[in-house]
Amino acid sequence: MKKLATKQHNVSSGKFYRSVISAAALSCGTAAFAQSNSVTSTNNIPAGGVTNVTDLGNVTVVGQLNQARSQIVPSLGASAYTINQSQIESASQGGNAPFSQIILRAPGVAEDSAPNGGLHVRGEHANLQYRINDVLLPEGVTGFGQELDPRFVDSMQLITGSLPAQYGFRTAGVVDIQTKSGAFENGGSGEVYGGSYNTYRPSFEYGGSQGKLNYFFDGSYDHNDLGIENPTASHNAIHDTTGQYRGFTYLSYILDDTSRISVMGSADYSDFQIPNTPGLDPGAPGATTSNPSPNPWWTAMPGQSATSFNSANLNENQNEQNYYGVIAYQKSAGDLNLQVSTFVRNSDVHFTPDPVGDLYYNGVASDVQRNLYSGGLQADASYELGDKHTLRGGAMLMSESTAVDTSTTAFNLDPVSGNPTSLTNIVDNSNIKAMFAGVYLQDEWKLLPKVTLNYGARFDVYNSSFDNENQLSPRVNLIYQPTDATTLHAGYSRYFTPPPAESVSAGSLTKFDGTSNQSATDLDSNVKSERANYYDVGVSQKLLPGWQAGLDSYYKTAQNQLDDGLFGQSLIPAAFNYSVGRIYGVEFTTSYEHHGFSVYANVAYSKAQGKGWNSSQFLFDPTDAAYVQNHWISLDHDQRYTGSFGIAYTWKEGDTGRTRVFMDALYGSGLRTDGTAADGSNIPNGASVPAYYSINVGIEQGFNLPHKRMLKARLDVVNLTDNVYELRDGSGVGVNAAQYGERLGFFGSLSYAF
Repeated sequence: MKKLATKQHNVSSGKFYRSVISAAALSCGTAAFAQSNSVTSTNNIPAGGVTNVTDLGNVTVVGQLNQARSQIVPSLGASAYTINQSQIESASQGGNAPFSQIILRAPGVAEDSAPNGGLHVRGEHANLQYRINDVLLPEGVTGFGQELDPRFVDSMQLITGSLPAQYGFRTAGVVDIQTKSGAFENGGSGEVYGGSYNTYRPSFEYGGSQGKLNYFFDGSYDHNDLGIENPTASHNAIHDTTGQYRGFTYLSYILDDTSRISVMGSADYSDFQIPNTPGLDPGAPGATTSNPSPNPWWTAMPGQSATSFNSANLNENQNEQNYYGVIAYQKSAGDLNLQVSTFVRNSDVHFTPDPVGDLYYNGVASDVQRNLYSGGLQADASYELGDKHTLRGGAMLMSESTAVDTSTTAFNLDPVSGNPTSLTNIVDNSNIKAMFAGVYLQDEWKLLPKVTLNYGARFDVYNSSFDNENQLSPRVNLIYQPTDATTLHAGYSRYFTPPPAESVSAGSLTKFDGTSNQSATDLDSNVKSERANYYDVGVSQKLLPGWQAGLDSYYKTAQNQLDDGLFGQSLIPAAFNYSVGRIYGVEFTTSYEHHGFSVYANVAYSKAQGKGWNSSQFLFDPTDAAYVQNHWISLDHDQRYTGSFGIAYTWKEGDTGRTRVFMDALYGSGLRTDGTAADGSNIPNGASVPAYYSINVGIEQGFNLPHKRMLKARLDVVNLTDNVYELRDGSGVGVNAAQYGERLGFFGSLSYAF
């Protein structure tokens, strides 16, 4: 029988840390200088290897299989920022925080409003891929809900930089999540969380094992009155209630001491009210009650006048549903490790307008529904060839089908005067199909005892209803460890990023000619795949025991730079290209941990620009398009300076319980907004909103109860100083409304662990 190493399930007291994955680190499955919450081998078993002994148990097998899985697709040469359970609990709102808020504590991540993507990594709009237990999670129709819940996370990494060949298509960063497992989470908990903005969130989780079966479940319901960012500076938003249901299941069955089969499933159902801005002017854009525009929409609406509708009473809503399922088989046999998985996903977003109010203010009311179905296969394997080489390869195939159903009410326009006349309803339905396929092969070559070269390539194919492209993408990373405390790395990656099929504008522009929904131009070139060269250089250093730091720089040049934005009423993004793009920046991170005390700081500088819109041109103002054709402009999500900081202290009170106090803060120099040239003309994304910060504090008290049970009480204060700050001011490319950050809020929770 083969002995499999046990998992050392250590929980640190809140340290965030950055590492460069190196060959030396892979021998024990950990980061180069950070051992917190790591999966280690009690026998120093090499990557992909096992030894012949006679001990076998459920926890032992699961621990070794988890370790073996980490050897199949390691992030060799990339920068990996790790967050574990304890670190999540030391962040503002802990496991009840939106998933994006946890990722914001990593370096180089800029905050945005939910309709505009939620967060941006290294100057990119979206372009993130999510993996759960090393299985790719197909993307859904972008919306406000976040189906991923920090509650089921055992640990996760944000992987950025020059990515090795196993990571394709979405390459700004990889969010790699390792879920909780019944093998290590015997028992469960129930929690009630609530506070400001009428927040109420009951939740539960439960895990355990029975024989060779391990299982984990969690579920929650979230109700609050701040479902989407407030478009005004007031504390309470108008018409912003949300109700969100989430559930997650993980099952794992050990077939023998070297293989297992795992099943994951998730369901998310969310309703959102679209928040209102009171006091809007009526009629067409720019109209006022005293000076209506030449074509005020209200003049063509029977019984309506310039003062007969209050924008605070608009009733726009959005429903989002996301469901996915994964089945994975893993095998570890001597020098060979492999995992094969199949996955399916259904994602649906339905925006419903205010049928009268939207016509009154915008001249158009669109009911838009997008349904995305995805299914595919993924296979990854590693094979150790002696002491100097480890081969890794794999393939992925995914098929997508997006149904777009649109029903638009608009005004017919008089062909001579251009004034609105009668109402018309236009149905414009379409279906987009897309296929993603990729294969890769790479070699981890230990050139010298302290030098490792990871090189390889992947070949990707993208076929869709509007585009057919492919690319061979070489990848190379060099890692040098002159000492146990220092790791240097340099890498180059060629990237191929197809547009999200669900975000590509579909339908017929000419159907709307002669109506209030007519575009300024009918030019609509197909959205293309982005092709980029990416360079990354960095160093990580262990300064003292428990204290480490890292510095990383990157530079990217792109053809057909992808971006997306919100155009018109619907809060479903639309994709487009810049002819060329460039993004560069530098990140610094440091953390320290000692005897229950932990502190971290991340500071980043980034600049992201594009020139020339060469697809979906109908989305843009022709004057802006002419300017962008010949000038570099900042991308709308470009934020020059970003920072995140945190401090926590945890101490035990004998056998009676545990106390944790924590504080964290976020800083941003501001996302882009339109600017003004010396001659008074508009410069798209030519300025930025003011810089902002948000400080959060909290305390958690745990009380030990008989039979290894615990009662925990927690208090969180969000935006302690009640700082009023804008994430968006309503102008900029693809920005259709202002959004403000969350104001001062008090939240408490009570949980019972058993």
